[in-house]
Amino acid sequence: MLGNGKALVAERPFRSPHHTISDAGLIGGGHIPRPGEVSLAHNGVLFLDELTEFKKHVLEVLRQPIEDQIVTIARAASTITYPANFMLAASMNPCPCGFLGDTKHECTCKQNQIQKYMSKISGPLLDRIDIHMEVPAVPHRDLRQETGSESSEDIRKRVIASRKIQTKRFEKTKIYSNSQMTSRMIKKYCKTDDEASILLETAIDRLGLSARAYNRVLKVARTIADLEGEKDVRTCHVSEAIQYRGLDRKRFA
Repeated sequence: MLGNGKALVAERPFRSPHHTISDAGLIGGGHIPRPGEVSLAHNGVLFLDELTEFKKHVLEVLRQPIEDQIVTIARAASTITYPANFMLAASMNPCPCGFLGDTKHECTCKQNQIQKYMSKISGPLLDRIDIHMEVPAVPHRDLRQETGSESSEDIRKRVIASRKIQTKRFEKTKIYSNSQMTSRMIKKYCKTDDEASILLETAIDRLGLSARAYNRVLKVARTIADLEGEKDVRTCHVSEAIQYRGLDRKRFA
């Protein structure tokens, strides 16, 4: 994987395997164990385009490396462990025809087809994905217009400032970001007031979220507060974090 004359990988990897990949290709394996895509994406990004086109059993093997950030492959002669600390990014259509919720095109899918399509992504896997965002189609006229949105440079500055806050917060620990917080750290750094706690409990009940998803909502809320330079996690931060669980809302709608 190294370039000519290079002894170390100096750039973060970006891996985008095709949806026909096998579970061994994704996780690693073979007669002579080799690292899979999750390990080749270590300290970088693993992008899965057309997520629902991947075989369901292939997606399910992602659960353990997302949680443990390592992959252990056991063979008769030996056992080997590969690192797998990656950022998972994935995309998918809202339904088989791709027009569910589109104001310009009518969806031709039946309800059972949509349910079967969505069921390819299991609840336990969704639990491990922090943010689910629905991106509507952009009208052609908006593509040509220049809007007064925040520039990438300004967003970059806010992200760097947030990173500095997290670096200082965890300077005496072995972690460096909110996503790596343990349950004890979540209780310490993600304290919420009564109003925010009631809002979160209501969302958990209505969406049927697990304890794992509950912790991930709090981590996202903590990051939103950091991006705004806020010391405390407030109700608006929790509310925004809950909105980023779009696929959970669809499953329990």
